[in-house]
Amino acid sequence: MAAWEENVRKVIPYTPGEQPLRTDIIKLNTNENPYPPSPKALEVLRSIDREALRKYPDPEAKELTEELAGYYSVKPCQVFAGVGSDDVLAMSFLTFFNGKKPILFPDITYSFYDVWADLYQIPYECQPLDDKFEIRPEDYKKDCGGIVIPNPNAPTGVEKDLSEIEEIIAANRDVIVIIDEAYIDFGGTSAVKLLPRYDNLLVVQTFSKSRSLAGMRIGYAFGNEKLIKYLNDVKYSFNSYTMNTVAAAMGAAAVRDDVYFRETIDKIVSTREWTKKELARLGFTFPDSKSNFIFASHAGCPAAELFEALKAQGIYVRYFAKPRIDNYLRITIGTDREMKVLVEFLEQFLGENV
Repeated sequence: MAAWEENVRKVIPYTPGEQPLRTDIIKLNTNENPYPPSPKALEVLRSIDREALRKYPDPEAKELTEELAGYYSVKPCQVFAGVGSDDVLAMSFLTFFNGKKPILFPDITYSFYDVWADLYQIPYECQPLDDKFEIRPEDYKKDCGGIVIPNPNAPTGVEKDLSEIEEIIAANRDVIVIIDEAYIDFGGTSAVKLLPRYDNLLVVQTFSKSRSLAGMRIGYAFGNEKLIKYLNDVKYSFNSYTMNTVAAAMGAAAVRDDVYFRETIDKIVSTREWTKKELARLGFTFPDSKSNFIFASHAGCPAAELFEALKAQGIYVRYFAKPRIDNYLRITIGTDREMKVLVEFLEQFLGENV
């Protein structure tokens, strides 16, 4: 080892879902929206002022934060915008989790949480989900340095009732509780309505899933004015211009196009429910998903084998070789046609191999 390596911060990085360069595939591995962004957002992209690109973007992303504030009935000073929810969450870890006590999050969850904790040298404890992949509120009623709850959870898709989410927040008034709502639009109930009652609550959402803008990297958080100020103080100490001009403008336009947003969500939910029935018919079991994916297992065929067979067929899903979930596949909900192709292949493959 070279001498300079002694001072390098070494972490095990997050592994993102595969992004194949092939176009002749069915891509169901990274929970992207199968439908295009809002036409209004695309019109912004086509008509962007070249002069605007010459200048630095608005560091406050006011157009976007004001649209979000109006849509969710909060004040603009209660909204924080960042480069995808990953950026917002990472900034939140850096800002709010600086004590010596461990933060708490589930053992089966978004695998970036422990990466950020290690990166920022934050102590943490993983709380085990029960046998139904449910979060147990009683596990989060103990002395800690903060809490992160994804709702619905990933990769399981399980939503916790808002009353139980509030139970966790109320039991931890002395620390920040982050509710990660990346998938909330697909059938969940947001904790945003709890903001007036809890000054320790931060709710994080994203445009990557329900608003079809994963490529623009737009995330945001809601909290009381003091929390948002603390987040902005850290952001401006890190990089004042985190959100680019095009992304902020497209995001604001997408929020204004509520009709398209709800039509898209309805299509995905309808396809999800059809897919659940078909997978159950083929012998798969899975938690009841309130997200845009299904976390499925088949007793007669190992998930790793199914994963490779699907990939060879040009159908990409997500496989996690981790304890407790190594016999599950996370399957993103695509278009009706894509899901029918998936089901037809699974039916044929299982018929020949099980």
